[in-house]
Amino acid sequence: MSVGHILYILVPIFFVIILGWLAGHNKSFDASSSKALNALVTRFALPAHLFIGITTTNRRALIEQWTFLLALFIGIVGFFVALLLLSRFARKQSMKDAAMFALNSAQPTFAFMGIPVLGAIYGSSAVAIPIALTGIVVNAVLDPAATIIATVASRNSGKERKGPLGRLIWDSILHGLKEPLALVPLVGVILTLFGFQSPDLLSKSLNQIGDITSGAALFAVGVTIGVRNISFSVSAFAIALLKTIVQPLLMLLIAYLCGLSSADTVKAVLLVSFPGSAVAAMIATRFESLESETASSFVISAVISLVTLPVLISLLM
Repeated sequence: MSVGHILYILVPIFFVIILGWLAGHNKSFDASSSKALNALVTRFALPAHLFIGITTTNRRALIEQWTFLLALFIGIVGFFVALLLLSRFARKQSMKDAAMFALNSAQPTFAFMGIPVLGAIYGSSAVAIPIALTGIVVNAVLDPAATIIATVASRNSGKERKGPLGRLIWDSILHGLKEPLALVPLVGVILTLFGFQSPDLLSKSLNQIGDITSGAALFAVGVTIGVRNISFSVSAFAIALLKTIVQPLLMLLIAYLCGLSSADTVKAVLLVSFPGSAVAAMIATRFESLESETASSFVISAVISLVTLPVLISLLM
């Protein structure tokens, strides 16, 4: 792919992000309204878009995506586990801090940049399933796992009310599955496997909200960056570099070992190469762990992606 074509894809995307940053930086949006904008995308627009994308897909094509799901699981959850162990035993961090460091290094902002970036390359309908599978892995597995580990660590240090561990695990998994970005795609996958196909009227109805996904998601990313303060700490830079450089390179290796097609390899690598997730940073804030570092890493990784995304696209395509 030529440099001109890459710029043609990315310039409009980063233009909307910068527009959102200006809105946040100039106080047109504050932290509260930023959360509301994020909720619009993650709870309504994107789930509606993904549901239609999945339920208008052939069942056989969906079944054939199992190797893609496996690669995503290893590249995201496996990466989280490896960083968790390294942070805990090599860097001697507490288990809670290690979990938050690993979570923010492994979770991409796929929900906001997946459709705009991959959709510009392959078409929005062709990337609905890969993004939906990423949502299931992140919201139903990664976030609950990090939450369970951090809660147990806090409980053992006396900062959380004690209770049955089994109940804690079950509640965390249920909480993850209740998130629209996990539940709606999962329901869509199950329905499609049973032969359901969205009728035209349902598709048109859901597309009324789903069609705003790209612009609203990119603007929300910019606003989220604009309302945050940046701390240029070693940990913040480490998280950002792991997220935007190390994880995509490892995913490239994983995709090769899993035998993914060239198109699926590009999708898998780009899905994990997006900046760190604001949701992961919010989880760190909830546990009062690495709050400044994780919030700053989200901003730093977004800036780094201005360079890494064009480079990755040029190398992979």
